[in-house]
Amino acid sequence: MEWKIEDDVLISFKDGNKFYPSAQEIFSHVKEGNPPLSQIRFSSLGCNLVASLQSSENGLVLSIDAEKRGIKKPLPIVNGKLVDHVILCNTWYHVNKNLDDLEGCLAEAAVYEQGIISRSQYVKIKQYEFTHQVKLFDDSVKFDSNSQKNGLDINPSEISLRATLFEYQHVGFNWICNTLEGLSGCVLGDEMGLGKTMQIIATMLFFQQKNKGPFLIVAPISLLANWKRECNKFAPTLNVYVHHGSNRISNYKCLEPYDVVVTSYSTVINDLPMLNMVRWYLAVLDEAQNIKNPDSIRKKTCCRINSEKCIAVTGTPFENHITDIWSILDFVYPGLLGNVESFRKCISDDVEGGKKLEPILSAMMVRRRVKEVADELPPRIDIEQPLQMSEKEGKTYSTLLSEARGEAESGNPGFGVLQKLRMFCTHPHLIDDECGNPFDDSVKFQRFCELVEEIIEKREKVIVFTSYKKMFDVFTSYLNKNIGVKNWSINGETEISLRQKIVDDFNQYDGSAVLFLNPRAAGTGLNITGANHVIHYNLEWNPSLEDQASARAYRRGQEKTVFVYRLYYQNTVEQIIQERINRKRQIAENAVIGTEGFDNDYQDVIDALNLVPNF
Repeated sequence: MEWKIEDDVLISFKDGNKFYPSAQEIFSHVKEGNPPLSQIRFSSLGCNLVASLQSSENGLVLSIDAEKRGIKKPLPIVNGKLVDHVILCNTWYHVNKNLDDLEGCLAEAAVYEQGIISRSQYVKIKQYEFTHQVKLFDDSVKFDSNSQKNGLDINPSEISLRATLFEYQHVGFNWICNTLEGLSGCVLGDEMGLGKTMQIIATMLFFQQKNKGPFLIVAPISLLANWKRECNKFAPTLNVYVHHGSNRISNYKCLEPYDVVVTSYSTVINDLPMLNMVRWYLAVLDEAQNIKNPDSIRKKTCCRINSEKCIAVTGTPFENHITDIWSILDFVYPGLLGNVESFRKCISDDVEGGKKLEPILSAMMVRRRVKEVADELPPRIDIEQPLQMSEKEGKTYSTLLSEARGEAESGNPGFGVLQKLRMFCTHPHLIDDECGNPFDDSVKFQRFCELVEEIIEKREKVIVFTSYKKMFDVFTSYLNKNIGVKNWSINGETEISLRQKIVDDFNQYDGSAVLFLNPRAAGTGLNITGANHVIHYNLEWNPSLEDQASARAYRRGQEKTVFVYRLYYQNTVEQIIQERINRKRQIAENAVIGTEGFDNDYQDVIDALNLVPNF
């Protein structure tokens, strides 16, 4: 047998074949008095093993070194096995560590050599460490999603997107596309208002160009219409169908013409067998915190969606318990964190538990905060939230619509004939004395609660405008009972002498808070820069009234980006108000009449009476 030193390890040759003997085999030769090579010294003390994961300009780097007295040498990986000895300073040492776990980890991650590894391999290494409860690598990897495009740099102009992405959105879009090349899923966890929907639309266009699809979007009922609207506006090459309501498609073959199917969580639960007859290339859960309960039917159903890739979209990946994160990651990468029972045993529901999860979560999630990308954002971001009524709301609205049409036939109709329709769109409880749960009875109110909870999560404040006194009661009663956030109100009944004190208390309050305002009673003259979120809960005919109201927060002294949300139901009187406001703004006419109903408003009234909501 012939012996040689190659790459600072001993190798042997027999019949022309090269072998990497183990340290034990080499020891046997030494004990028998036949050391492989006489010119080197053989130590029985052994050397240390240093395994590390690091970030570099070229990517993620895995290194496994033998170390003695500060001198390191990389250990070769041969056929998935680590060579367990090394020659340092002309002295041979064996490795003082059992390598079984390390070799098992490398095998599961398909790592066959030291050096650059993919993010997919990194995630599998972290999964092995987590599920086996061992620490094999010193991990100093840092994922900087704000600057790291993680591979191919895709230009949005090449994918038929009718929008210009902010740089952070460009980075996020690239991050998602490159991540899905190597992993089964990922999490888009940007804070609210940063355009998560736009990044997903760009992602679908990218995969559409690669002839991959179709795509399934699962979202709260309140966001179904918004998804269709945004796709139609910014990605007209995507053929979109909203699968919801009593008249929805029941034969999966009828879904084949569509590139994107948008549906609700409740509909997925009911229609999963039919939906799973389609092999979706990508399934997206919007507001993915809806599956945070690992034992819920909703979570278990979503995890059974027949898709190749998955994206969880949420501005609040962690709400109440550490298992929220388990549920979301189990959707995008099944089995990554083991089963929920073992997860609960080894991850505590506290800061220390979060630190243990951080390496895995940072590899699977891109998350930017408003303060991190503020330089890229305009000081004010307007977000339209078109909504679709529930079936129950739609039927009641249709009845009210018939009554309004009958009233209109008796004379020249003005905006007053639409008042009951506007009140119903604000909330059914405004016209119905037999009130149930306000959350269950209104899709718009559900979306409002979702927004408020996200704002509270960020420890920020919000101003909410509504015209109706009874809506103030609905708001405050529900929030005090179910959300517990500090709130104040100013409407026509609030004494003028008290209004400034209320604003001062709101601005100075240390923590999240909500201020409900009537746009006529508190839409001018007040400086409310303590809030950087504004929700127009029901739209006004007069855009100048709305603009003045928004200016309570978006004004001199405001130090944060202001987000202005406008909630309205599609195919209702609110859509006409929305179109009217946009039209008036386009022609820079700020003195728009209110509710008197002059002749030039006649067409808006007629249009409102001819719109029937989808449900």
